[in-house]
Amino acid sequence: MDQPQPLLELTDATVYFGADAAIDHVSFRMFPGEVHSLMGENGAGKSTLIKAITGVNRLDTGVLRLDGEEVHLHSPVDALHAGISTVYQEIELLPNVSVAENIFLGREPRRLGLIDAKRMRAHAHEVLADLGLEIDPGSLLGSHSVAVQQLVAIARAISTDLRVLVLDEPTSSLDVDEVAELFRVIRELKQRGVAILFVSHFLDQVYEICDRVTVLRDGKFVGEYLTRELLRIDLVHKMLGHKETELKSRTRAPASDVEGDEPFLTARGVSTGRGIHAADVDVFEGRVLGVAGLLGSGRTELARAITGVDHLHTGVIVVAGENQAYTSPRKALTQGIAYSSENRRTEGIVAELSVLENIVLAVQADRGIWHRMRPARQRELANSWVEALGIRPADLDRPAGTLSGGNQQKVLLARLLALAPRLLVLDEPTRGIDIGAKVEIQNLVSELADNGLSVIFISAELEEVLRVSDRVAVLRDGRIVDTVPAGEATVDSVLAMVARSSQDEDDE
Repeated sequence: MDQPQPLLELTDATVYFGADAAIDHVSFRMFPGEVHSLMGENGAGKSTLIKAITGVNRLDTGVLRLDGEEVHLHSPVDALHAGISTVYQEIELLPNVSVAENIFLGREPRRLGLIDAKRMRAHAHEVLADLGLEIDPGSLLGSHSVAVQQLVAIARAISTDLRVLVLDEPTSSLDVDEVAELFRVIRELKQRGVAILFVSHFLDQVYEICDRVTVLRDGKFVGEYLTRELLRIDLVHKMLGHKETELKSRTRAPASDVEGDEPFLTARGVSTGRGIHAADVDVFEGRVLGVAGLLGSGRTELARAITGVDHLHTGVIVVAGENQAYTSPRKALTQGIAYSSENRRTEGIVAELSVLENIVLAVQADRGIWHRMRPARQRELANSWVEALGIRPADLDRPAGTLSGGNQQKVLLARLLALAPRLLVLDEPTRGIDIGAKVEIQNLVSELADNGLSVIFISAELEEVLRVSDRVAVLRDGRIVDTVPAGEATVDSVLAMVARSSQDEDDE
């Protein structure tokens, strides 16, 4: 059977930023009715390629074709007119207006020069129903979950003449049921002949929903493969350019080694009224405490309680043997406790500031406005962390927001480590970054613990939690149901604790 003509085809594409080629003579194609994954490490060129086919980046060399016809996209608006739409990880809609208004934003039906709200809601209802979505078009968008907002963004895309849909990390903040609903919609769009680019770092999801995968490495094309014909381990090897067995793994000391030791931090009966109830936690020096649980189980709330972001309603926290009543992250920092939020874009990296400015930000804030660091000392400090953490490119003056997700996370870690903390609380430090960068962050956490730093490591990926941690605290419904040695746990055993109902425990 002959292969159909590609709906979208990029041939021999190169995009330069200064003297560096972000993508270098890369070819890429998408077929109608297929879901295509773009895979590679951070800095491999994925974002640049996506921007090239959506009108954000101009091609320095190469040709873009739609249905065999050469096209020139000078802006995202040009891409929309060509039938190419993008739904980003960060929803780019208006939460303060209705679902219908978001779907038809800029294309509102009018009557006598005025927006016809009744007809707009009716059309929105038809678009949503066409996707099998039961969403009130008159409801405020911001009243819905992130998952529903993403589906509304997809509905907005199909309300135009959609031919190519780009989904950028669409599942990073979704739970299992929400992912299933999104995949149902994706399969519906496949049936209509839409070509879908699904960008995700979750290998399980890539293999569940994608028909084809293209791998990039260092801005160059590695290959295009049918997903069903490519083993997962082979995909990892192609992305990394080396064997997974070459990567370091955490070496755990026996759990008995901490018996009798005093924890660096002890929390007893901690509740905040915001998702965490009567939590008991012990964090030992030079050890990694992993935190596992489903979305909404209280993982982030626990981190915020321990680091002073949220005030305690009940409970006590003891640090280095002394009761503490810190009421802000700044006061927690005075005790050597640093917090890295899961929302690195809004509560972490300052995208407009340089790499240097981001790294020295916390140290300068700690010194105060009247004790400015000398510029030479700032560069010395920042350079030391860029080298230690392998931040790339090693350009201190580059805006941090232009770095890949993995390198942004390293910049954020450098800022916190420059404060010489004793306990580092990391909430989803590897979310949204590629597998190579994930391993680098995981290895760094192990090295920090080996050098005496205490770490709390929170992740939705159980395999990652078990790999990095010495002990794992399992959360369910805002409560810690058990804390177990990581070496004695498996993904299945942790899932069993997460899924177990309170009734099951009562029956024992």
